[in-house]
Amino acid sequence: MRFKKAFAAAGLVAAAALVLTGCNSGSPAAPEGDGGSEPAAASTPWTVEEGVSLEGSPTFDKIQERGKVVIGVKEDQPGLGYFDNVTQERSGFDVDIARWIAASLGMDEDDIKYKAIASANREQAIVNGDVDYYVGTYSINDKRKTEIDFAGPYFITGQGLLVRQGETDFQKLEELNGKTVCSATGSTPIQNIKENFPEIDPQEFDLYSACVENLVNGQVDAVTTDQAILIGYAAQQPEKLMVTSGPVFTEEQYGVGLAKGDDVLRAHINDMFTDGGDVWTKIFDQNLGDSGITVEQPAVDAY
Repeated sequence: MRFKKAFAAAGLVAAAALVLTGCNSGSPAAPEGDGGSEPAAASTPWTVEEGVSLEGSPTFDKIQERGKVVIGVKEDQPGLGYFDNVTQERSGFDVDIARWIAASLGMDEDDIKYKAIASANREQAIVNGDVDYYVGTYSINDKRKTEIDFAGPYFITGQGLLVRQGETDFQKLEELNGKTVCSATGSTPIQNIKENFPEIDPQEFDLYSACVENLVNGQVDAVTTDQAILIGYAAQQPEKLMVTSGPVFTEEQYGVGLAKGDDVLRAHINDMFTDGGDVWTKIFDQNLGDSGITVEQPAVDAY
């Protein structure tokens, strides 16, 4: 499914409402360790399953042995995956999807250990077994599928542009020739620029928040990544930043990254998504429902 409507000027006003609990205007750091494994909101739409058994899943066996599930996440994406250093609270659509999966495996919030993993290091973290699965604006593509597997997709978005407030000249990437555009190292947007827009000067950082900080400071001319991520940043600083109203440039399917060959766990998560439409909708509404976008839960790709 694609976005049902583009972001017009009125949509940007709606985007300003996307300031969720725990969001502030700084560039959050990414601490290691549990990183604030606070209880999820009291109104969680999922339940923690009991007596779960996934015979044939080596990942589930490891989770059972350690009594903890280790989840790779992002921490600098308001509305999706965010960690507030002041309140020590973790919030966002992706984070709640990760919690929902953990609950389906019999793990409650106290049984979760979060690990912040930068975009460029995600495949290696999964291959090395540093995380049991990864949920964090992780686009499914064929190259990544040579190293890991994906459950989902659970969300579909597209590459857009974040610019300084009032800079309406930039509506598409071609209009940024000769300019500096920033994105995260290892992300599909920065690869898209390098491969298809040679006249754009690419700037890379491990965290999108660093790109946004450089945009505000005038060091780069635009930030590009999935439009869902950019809306959160615009909502943090609406007087300084805006998401362009032009169309998205790509279609990005977000999936749950997990160990290659763990077909049992992948099937379990896909079944959870397929059967849990009401839960998915409530998670979306709680985290992104005020953003002005209308989306549908996509069908999973049970490859």
